[in-house]
Amino acid sequence: MVQATLPADDPTFEGLVLELAGPVEVGGRIVATGNDDLLWHGHLTARVAGDCRRCLAPLEQMVDAGIEVVYSDNPDLQEDPSVYPLDARATVVDLSQAVREELALLVEPFPLCREDCAGFCATCGADLNAGPCACTSSGTTN
Repeated sequence: MVQATLPADDPTFEGLVLELAGPVEVGGRIVATGNDDLLWHGHLTARVAGDCRRCLAPLEQMVDAGIEVVYSDNPDLQEDPSVYPLDARATVVDLSQAVREELALLVEPFPLCREDCAGFCATCGADLNAGPCACTSSGTTN
């Protein structure tokens, strides 16, 4: 059984273009397959801070997802991006690369503060969520 809490400033997340709003919770089970590979049935939970793509309001995304990752020492499988390398003599599996990559893939790259966010007026820059603007463009958005 795998269970870990990684702080937002953990070296695993260095260089990611994500702002973690709290720790990342990781859990799951690693099982052997019939091909001497390992399969991690995992779960990842995190909060990621960001801005709405239309109005730039700050927001938090909740990431809560199951993941399945294969670890293998088979060179024929190494071309598959969902397979992570495993040393045949390994006694410990380092999940950090998989956690990092899976988290990056799970975060919505262009989040909205709400589905009906009106954004800004393309002419005057008024926040159309506060109501229509008074400019001649009638408050149309990009």
